[in-house]
Amino acid sequence: MPLGPLRQVAIVGIGMTEVARVSPRTALDFSAEALRLALDDAGLHRDDVDGLFTNVGFPLAVDYDRMAEAFGLRIRSALQTWSHGRFVGPSLQAAVQAVAMGTAEVAACVGGVSFSGIGVVGGAGDVEGVRQGGGSHGELPQYGMTAPGGGAAMAFSKYCARYGQDPELIAAVPIAARRHALANPNAQLTKPLGLDDYLTSPYVVEPLRRPDFALLSDGGGALLVTTVERARDLRRPAVVVGGMQGLRAGHDEFIFAPPGLGVFTQGDERRPVTAADNPVYGMAGLAGPQDVDVLTLYDAFSPNVVFVLERFGFTGEGEALEWIQGGRIELNGELPVNTAGGLLAEAHICGWGHMVEAVRQVRGEAGERQVADCEVVQWATPFGDSMIFEKDR
Repeated sequence: MPLGPLRQVAIVGIGMTEVARVSPRTALDFSAEALRLALDDAGLHRDDVDGLFTNVGFPLAVDYDRMAEAFGLRIRSALQTWSHGRFVGPSLQAAVQAVAMGTAEVAACVGGVSFSGIGVVGGAGDVEGVRQGGGSHGELPQYGMTAPGGGAAMAFSKYCARYGQDPELIAAVPIAARRHALANPNAQLTKPLGLDDYLTSPYVVEPLRRPDFALLSDGGGALLVTTVERARDLRRPAVVVGGMQGLRAGHDEFIFAPPGLGVFTQGDERRPVTAADNPVYGMAGLAGPQDVDVLTLYDAFSPNVVFVLERFGFTGEGEALEWIQGGRIELNGELPVNTAGGLLAEAHICGWGHMVEAVRQVRGEAGERQVADCEVVQWATPFGDSMIFEKDR
């Protein structure tokens, strides 16, 4: 039996709490505030919410059932993914699909996290990082590599060696993130970062230095999803979800690099990027990446920016590291990237800040960091999933 017609979907409310490296507040507290802010933003009540989607659960955050119970929600469609930030995109996509199919009318995507409450990520005490067969971020405990950044550093080293690139050029990414954070009252790292500052920063896993690593934080974010038709009667302008594509997985995939560069991949060759690889653009009615005004991406490590640009065809293979030089990814550049500071300078709260910022940019509500005439924002990851946010036309 064929599926019925899908309903057009929009983001109608956003909320984000204050963020901090260490906070006495609980993940449940952050989740509650983020949801309340999103409801106020949209002009909705908690009784309107019948869908609940999150990408992170206990012990870093709050499980969906506990959240629904504590907030007094009556949910008829819920989803909780594996407890990792990279699932922020698939969680929001699941909410969009639920609304499109009619299994939810107003879906709340909520994440409140307390990284300070779980201690050090990596090392002998990290249960996931030392599991048999390797960890979920490319950790290889049998070789003593138990930190998520190890795989990212290896992939970037391989990239630089393959294409004859200077790894110090990656400084352009954290430098841009810091400049964007200066215009964000909620960002944590607002001290400017110059090239000399970057080059004198200590290595964490060579060739990546301290500014190349995400800022693990405490805080929360939320987005509300409903139909475009209903959104047009609410408090804020509708931000239409124009296109989506899913998270990739397989023997050639690694979460912090494109195929052919990752530490777990079986193949060693990169594939040319074709339109078929990235259907998100055609679904959104775009000609391609050239139609994107702002790019938000999962910048757990600086090289993620380079890998996203190449995976989605913004540049050719081996070209992105040089392409980002000269302020090209800064607010006044050709393609502003992570305009709120991203995981590197605003906060790592598992990707929710990126989604909130994408909506702000499309609405024209980003203040000093607003990109002029912004109509299309893309969310993307180096592991292949993506979403397009567009103005309601």
